[in-house]
Amino acid sequence: MNDLEVQRTDDGTATLYVKSLNEHYHSVKGALTEAKHIYRDCALRHHTTHTGTQPIRLLEIGFGTGLNAVVTAMAADTTMPPIHYITLEKYPVPAAIIEELNYGSIVDTQLLRDIHTALWEQPVSITPTFTIEKRQCDLLTTPLPSDIDVVYFDAFAPEKQPEMWTPDVFARLYKAMRPEATLTTYCAKGVIRRMLQATGFAVERLAGPIGGKREILRATKG
Repeated sequence: MNDLEVQRTDDGTATLYVKSLNEHYHSVKGALTEAKHIYRDCALRHHTTHTGTQPIRLLEIGFGTGLNAVVTAMAADTTMPPIHYITLEKYPVPAAIIEELNYGSIVDTQLLRDIHTALWEQPVSITPTFTIEKRQCDLLTTPLPSDIDVVYFDAFAPEKQPEMWTPDVFARLYKAMRPEATLTTYCAKGVIRRMLQATGFAVERLAGPIGGKREILRATKG
């Protein structure tokens, strides 16, 4: 816990700073803005425009503070197909630190509480349209779930966790995803874009969140 420090981002929402890595869990330009734009809008909502009522299997790389999960659960209503949200996290954030973030002031408090208190290693129905499955594991060694429709790739930056940004990792994700599945990430570096393309993805550069990163990446499996 001494390695984590709560800090405020430019949109007024909190993130965590990892002292040993000199790295933040979210963009310092805006934690909530990032979750909504990069993951909810550019991945989930983009994908659902092409899938109709088919249930969605969503894989998140890096549960972190749970902000992406809560934002997604808030978007999961009767106008959207049911979502099975599978999230992989090697080092879960302690509950006391989650409380310090005060996310209950910016998102649905009940959803936030239910997601964070949901048991690990099993699917838990949070609402009629949103089920979460939190897995404490290492992406590099754990078998990935299959038939994935959407991937939120939210690992720490390549300079901080280079082992998470490799051809092998993206090849495994590609294999786990269904045709026309969507992956988004905040990292728009040319080396990552070329790595995704070499794996077989069609990759787009998209505008980043307002006031934040200039570009992000969206990759689609052919």
